[in-house]
Amino acid sequence: MAKRRKKGPSYTPKAEDRHWHGKRQAARAAKNAARTGTRTIGPRSARPAEPAGTGRPAGARRAGGAEAPELVIGRNPVVEALRAGVPGTALYVMSDTDERIREAVTLAGDRNIPLLQAGKGELDRMTDGAVHQGIALQVRPYRYAHPDDLLERGTPPLIVACDGITDPRNLGAVVRSAAAFGAHGVVVPERRAAGVTAGTWKASAGTLATVPVAQTTNLARQLKAYQQAGCFVAGLDARGDVTVADLELATGPFVLVVGSEGKGLGRLVAETCDLLAGIPMPGHAESLNAGVATGIALYEIARRRMG
Repeated sequence: MAKRRKKGPSYTPKAEDRHWHGKRQAARAAKNAARTGTRTIGPRSARPAEPAGTGRPAGARRAGGAEAPELVIGRNPVVEALRAGVPGTALYVMSDTDERIREAVTLAGDRNIPLLQAGKGELDRMTDGAVHQGIALQVRPYRYAHPDDLLERGTPPLIVACDGITDPRNLGAVVRSAAAFGAHGVVVPERRAAGVTAGTWKASAGTLATVPVAQTTNLARQLKAYQQAGCFVAGLDARGDVTVADLELATGPFVLVVGSEGKGLGRLVAETCDLLAGIPMPGHAESLNAGVATGIALYEIARRRMG
């Protein structure tokens, strides 16, 4: 018969009798989830507070390259995002005592976005210590199209390629112009360029729901692929030999390349283009915002394509 062990200094209680056992299990599960890329709400090191309206940095990725969910925080930014149709997956609130928060709750309810109650500590951890004002909207990661898929969306296809645009709001304005004048999609580089964020959704006025954005690892190489597929590639540049009103080949398969307001087109991208076209500006402005320049050029292209 086995001797019964007495409770003493060396006595170890069973796991289920230890009150701290559950906490250790939860911590272990959170650690394993972090290894696999699953997002968990847990303790993080404190970071300096950021202005309201900022969450996870634009383009933030998990290990392995997958897009991470973005957070829009602050009463006014969340309400504006919901009004603009930003695709939210969850709305976290501390309480609905504030008028703007009640408005956000109503807007989220109208769009069937789940409402979740969260304490201050939980929101602090989710936002890395940023000023959240008791509310945060989680935005689902954007699903980018493949650049080749844009060729099949229209006959003849009209594509806008962005080179060096780093402001998500400028990208949203480009998408809005593309939607207004019948472009079939927008291409952006994967690195050192703006991607689709909540700010892009707002600036696009919801047109991202109809105009796909594709990512490419090398824009110059992708432009060459479009040329091989039969597209004429024209870049917007002040040094252009013709104006956007003289783009006669715009009636066929066409790619319009737009650069940033400050630097314009990169050297390799400009050399890849079949032609550079400029926008006449009799006024005193030296350059135009990317969204404005795209709108002007696409208007002239649409006018030609309509006969």
